[in-house]
Amino acid sequence: MLRSGNGLPSGKKRDGMSFWRSKIMIRTFTRYLAFLPLTPLPILAQSGTRDSLTSQAKDSTARQIIDTSTAPGLSPALVLKKDSGYHLYRVNYWVSIPFCVVASAADVYAIPEVIKNKKTITDQELAGLNRNVFTGLDHFALEQDPSKRLAFQQASDLGLPLLIVTPGLLAFNKNIRKDWFRILVMYYEMHAITFSLYNYSFFGPAFQNKYRPLVYYDQLPTYVRNPGNNRNSMYSGHEATAIASTYFMVKVYSDYHPEIGQKKYLLYAIATIPPLIEGYLRVKGLEHFPSDVLVGLAIGAACGVLVPEVHRFKNHKVEFGMSGSPGGMGAGVSMLWHMD
Repeated sequence: MLRSGNGLPSGKKRDGMSFWRSKIMIRTFTRYLAFLPLTPLPILAQSGTRDSLTSQAKDSTARQIIDTSTAPGLSPALVLKKDSGYHLYRVNYWVSIPFCVVASAADVYAIPEVIKNKKTITDQELAGLNRNVFTGLDHFALEQDPSKRLAFQQASDLGLPLLIVTPGLLAFNKNIRKDWFRILVMYYEMHAITFSLYNYSFFGPAFQNKYRPLVYYDQLPTYVRNPGNNRNSMYSGHEATAIASTYFMVKVYSDYHPEIGQKKYLLYAIATIPPLIEGYLRVKGLEHFPSDVLVGLAIGAACGVLVPEVHRFKNHKVEFGMSGSPGGMGAGVSMLWHMD
């Protein structure tokens, strides 16, 4: 039998060495497992699989993208748009689409049953009208040529559809065009809200019975002045719809292009001009007083801006981490919530 220098058979020597090697490996692995819960998060990331490394790389990229301090003038919404999974606006189709359907049905009902179903203005009411109660800006509506009212009415009716389709210009922007369906649903929802406010809010004709300016013109035939629809001067639905459309367009464009900064207010000023022209035509057509146009202007502008703003995607990120010291002096779990 072959023996080693220490007197043991060479086979037993190899077995003994294998035993001690295994014991050392087990002890090392056990210590590693014991130390693992206390390992800082970056060390764990280095020991992850290829998939985890890929995921962490994406997270790291997202953190670098969202750091706008290195890219002045850019917002997280703009830069994160590079990620196909990110959307500037969050739209819950299960809520928005049914809402649009219900609101549209309610508006269709309101036209014949609420707006155009008011009592006829009697001859006694016409005889008791007093033009002198209107002063200042509103009196302008009583200083028009009633023979031209139909031309102005037709002009306003033709101009409104053009303003409604104007936001279609957003489709020429590549980034906005990618979200076309999302924005289209928001746009329809915005108009549904605007029209519903006109039909059912306290400021609209459902509660207000203000005479249109044409009722005060004795030059017009009685049958033109008598219809109950002439009690719907307050407020201008045409004006509300017009400015809601143009402001929606500017709001969406500005959200996708925050680099324009304060110049967006210039865009809002330009977007106010066509609705003001629409309001002017409504006054010249003896459909509304200037105050009615201004109320419609305010309500429509609010709808055009606030509806997209409500849908703005807010990035909420929650991060969990573990920290500790190899000496076992302490360990803990941390949670960090980013709100951008």
